[in-house]
Parts: sequence; C-alpha cells; structure tokens
Amino acid sequence: MKNHYRAIVGHEFVETDEHIEVKNPYNGNVLTTVSIAGADLYDRAISLAVEVQKKYVKMPACERAQMLQKVSDEIFKRREEIARIITLESGKPIRDARFEVERASVVFRIASCECESEKGEFLSLEKNLLSRGHFAIVRRFPIGAGLGITPFNFPLNLVAHKVAPALASGNAIIIKPSTKTPVSALILADILNGCGIPDGMCSVLPSRSDVAMEVLKNDRRIKFLSFTGSAKVGWHLKSLLVDRKVLLELGGNAAVYIDKDCNYDYALKKSVYGAFAYSGQICISVQRIYVHQDLFEKFLQDFVKETKKLKAGDPLSENVDVGPMIDEENIKRVSDWIDEAIKGGAKILIEKEINGRILKPVVLTGTGADMKVVGEEVFGPVVSIEMVKDVEDAIKNINNSRFGLQAGIFTNNIHTAFDAYENIETGGVVVNDIPTFRSDNMPYGGIKESGFGREGVRYAMEEMSELKTMVLNLNL
Repeated sequence: MKNHYRAIVGHEFVETDEHIEVKNPYNGNVLTTVSIAGADLYDRAISLAVEVQKKYVKMPACERAQMLQKVSDEIFKRREEIARIITLESGKPIRDARFEVERASVVFRIASCECESEKGEFLSLEKNLLSRGHFAIVRRFPIGAGLGITPFNFPLNLVAHKVAPALASGNAIIIKPSTKTPVSALILADILNGCGIPDGMCSVLPSRSDVAMEVLKNDRRIKFLSFTGSAKVGWHLKSLLVDRKVLLELGGNAAVYIDKDCNYDYALKKSVYGAFAYSGQICISVQRIYVHQDLFEKFLQDFVKETKKLKAGDPLSENVDVGPMIDEENIKRVSDWIDEAIKGGAKILIEKEINGRILKPVVLTGTGADMKVVGEEVFGPVVSIEMVKDVEDAIKNINNSRFGLQAGIFTNNIHTAFDAYENIETGGVVVNDIPTFRSDNMPYGGIKESGFGREGVRYAMEEMSELKTMVLNLNL
C-alpha cells in the first residue's frame, strides 16, 4: 500500500487540498492518506463523463466486452495484492478478502458476456385492422452518467457491481467509495484505465457524504444513482431524486429457519458461518435463527459449541475466522444493543467479550421483535436463536420485520421449501443455504425497507437503461 492515494478523474490522478487518514481497523494504525474531492472535482468528473459517454455508447459491443474481460483478468492476476489491501483497510479476514477479489473478477467476466448478448425484441403490432402492417423493434439504451455510492464492507466487489454493469450497458459512472475503505476502489479505477476503458467513463472520488449528496441533488447531469448503504440514507436520497433512476440496496436483519426435516449438521455449520463471517458486517448476515421445536434444544447447544471454536484475531492470519469491527463507534453501538436486550429479558449464551477492536461472537435467546438486536440491522457478530412450532410459525416470525432482503431455509421437504418461497416477504429465499449466499449473476435486492430495484450484472444493466421502441409502418 502506498503512503498516499489521489482521487481519480477518468485517467488523471488528482491531488486536492483536503486529505483523510485510512486506518487499520485491527490496530488503529494509519495505513495511508487519500485525497478528498470537493464539488469542483465532481463537476469536472461529470463534465468528462457526459462528453465521453456519447462516444462510448457507439463503440461496438465486442470491443466493450474485450475491455471488460481484460479488467477481469487483471483483477484475478493481482488478487493477492488486492486481497491484502482489502484486509488492511476493512479488517476482513484474508481468506474472505481473497474470495471477494475473485468475485469481483467474475463480475467483470459476466459483464463482458452480457455486453455481447444484449437482447431486444421484434414485435408484430397487428392486433386490429388499424395496426395492419405495423411492427416494432424494442431495445434498451443507456441512461447516461450515473453515481455509485458504496459502503465499507465489500470495498471492491460492491464497487464492481456498480461499475461493471454501467460500462457494459454503455453508461459512464462516478464512484464515491466509503471514506473508511477507499483504496480498493482507487485500485480498481487504476486497473480500468490500464485495460483501455476510455478516459472519463469511470472516476473514483473519495468525498464527504454531504458533498456527494449536494451534487446528486443539484446536478441533473447525473441520470441515475446506485446506492448501497443504510436504509435511512438510501430512502432520503430516493426522496431527492423522484424523477431519476434509483437503485437501492439497503440491508436487513436476515433470518434462517431450521426445519425438523433437514440436513442438520450442514445447517448448523452454515448458520454459524453466516452469523459471524466478517464479524456480521454483511447486509445478509444471519441475524435471526428460528428452529423447529423438535430440534431447538439440541441446535442451541450445538450452535454455542461450534461458535466457541471460532478463532478471533489478526485478520491477516490465515486461520482467523473473526476479525475486528470497522471502528470503535460501531463496537459501542452493538455492545449497547446487547446490553439493552439482556436488560429486556434476553438470555445470553455466550458472554460479550471485547478484546481491543474485536467484539467476539454473541449468541442470544429469549429475544423479542421489539429489541434492536432483532428488529434493527445489527451489522455485528450477534445472533438470536428462537423456537418455532412449524414452518408457518417461522414464516410469521421472519415476516415480522420492516426489512425484506433475503432469508434462508434448511429443509428436505419440497413442499416446505415452496411454502417458504411463496410466503416469506423478502427479495430472495435461499433453500438449504444461508441468506448470506449470493452469486454475482443472480438478481439481488430487497422489498419493504431493504431496497428498491435489483443488482446482479444483467439486472443492474436493466436498471441503468431504458426501453425504447421504434414502430415501423410497412404499408407504404
């Protein structure tokens, strides 16, 4: 990692008057400094994006595909270097960081394929005599320049999920990464430039949130927003952009149901992983587990036993499962929520323990839907486990939430699986795996307060484009 990183406007590295420090969440040490962009730099990046996008959209799809494949190859080639950077700036265990880099490489590979398989329709409009001889061609066209705002928890892959579909669909994009983890996004921009992406099609501007919000609100050259972050901020942004395209991925309090008819050992193992991977700082982290009454006591004991086997420590260590939380502010927040739940009658099965910047996994039972550890998005290593009578009872509990991103169910009964799929109020239901599962080509997004629209390369490309119809009158 370099001592200092500059903002990137197209192909240019730009120094600014204001810098921020990027700190290692594990030990608090300063890793590097990064230039912070102001409104003037946004204006420059938007102007460049608008100009070059008009030319880029005319580029043959095969050329765009080749460039995106080069990006995929270069990310994979540099995977160890980038994984280490992710771990240093985010605190993510190195094994998980490597997987994130591989996923980002796959995202650009998928985008390359989607470039060359753009779909349209040819329609006959002859539905009555007046429309005799009329036909239509329907295609998707890019919207223009967009803004992508990304969080700290997947500092590379969530940027890739905005940049790759934007470029594949012919749009320019400006990325505002989290100021806690901006380096990964800047590395990606440098890779893009080295792979031939035209100057101005992607800029990365680390900046204060209020600066980006003002630009987004006032500069109508920004045609769409792709935002991943908190529900409070996301819905506020959508209220400012009522007449522009908005894609929101806002997290949730993901739940799992453990059916009496399931592969028990597999469900147990996956649930432990899903609850505490990256210290629970994942939008679809397992936060609530509902267990069939026939398995409840055994599952509770076994879950605690397996959780205690997890190793916490330096995320650069190959055998560490649980690393630090992103900052001390969030450690205190989660700690306070745990204390609040215990005061409200919850039973703690693994005592709260804070070692430096690491909050070790906490397991609760006897919780209620009104407790923050259940009803809000914890975004920390905390899980609640409760007993239910059957799948209907589980679905009722899962749906008792203002969020609806993803849910998981472990069962070997196909009828139970489809019952869950049809009745659970989430954007995705994962059968025989945790809700933390995500493949980068699947539609991904939520309902209720968990978001608006869908990510996943092809689905994001649709969000970043508009249908346009040409009617042909062949009677003349």
